[in-house]
Amino acid sequence: MEPLPCIIGLDADELADIKQRYGGPMVCHELLPQMMVRDRQLFVQSASGARLLPISRMVFHGIFADDHDFITGLAIWAGKCLPNAAAMMDCRLKLPCLARALRFTSFADPPRGYSSPGLDYIASGPSVAKWGNWHCGENKERFDHSMVTDNASIVEPFISGEAIRVVVIGDRAWQIRLEGDDWLKSIHHDTASLIDLDSALVTDTRAVARGFGLEIAANDYIVDTNGVPHLLEVNHIPNVTRFPEIWDGYSTFVLDWLTEDCG
Repeated sequence: MEPLPCIIGLDADELADIKQRYGGPMVCHELLPQMMVRDRQLFVQSASGARLLPISRMVFHGIFADDHDFITGLAIWAGKCLPNAAAMMDCRLKLPCLARALRFTSFADPPRGYSSPGLDYIASGPSVAKWGNWHCGENKERFDHSMVTDNASIVEPFISGEAIRVVVIGDRAWQIRLEGDDWLKSIHHDTASLIDLDSALVTDTRAVARGFGLEIAANDYIVDTNGVPHLLEVNHIPNVTRFPEIWDGYSTFVLDWLTEDCG
């Protein structure tokens, strides 16, 4: 059997859209399938689960609680993977991802702190503790002066300002104003919206993505009341379905990547 392209992690409607536009056989999974790498060939479970199918290219677009080992397997394979599997492996754990990203960004200030579990962290002002390895806006707590950290945490000063996400997909970019009903801002809030690009933030997001080796990435920033940006987080699997414009850009990029060098 000829190797097939595979897409993992998109919802059924998005998978159906790409599969229909691709126009050829393809392996699609919403959730993590069984996977094997043997003799430099990647095999992925069929839709029925009855057999393993040889895979030529992998598109991975999901965040799963237990996906780090799976992504490591893709990096071991070292085949054609979007995004780059080794880059995803470096980004998947949220706290190490942030520590690495601070080497690439021009907006690393203010300095972060760190606390082991069980310590009383005394801050010089309002701060935010972040822990865990879930890139979905969870595991954050704001505190005013001190906090006993139950988990190993990165601690950063709380900065008031405008929450911004910059998404880069290949040569294209979009900027989103994140919104929320409290200090936590999200792309999923009803009032989150696409806004004009800030060239400095786009340049910085591209620099961070390039540093990791990512073709697709989204940086979250807070732009303070003086107009100074501060990098908060790097998303190696950014949401691409919230805005139709971004979905169109992402799906077209995926289809072009799936068919490049295949003609």
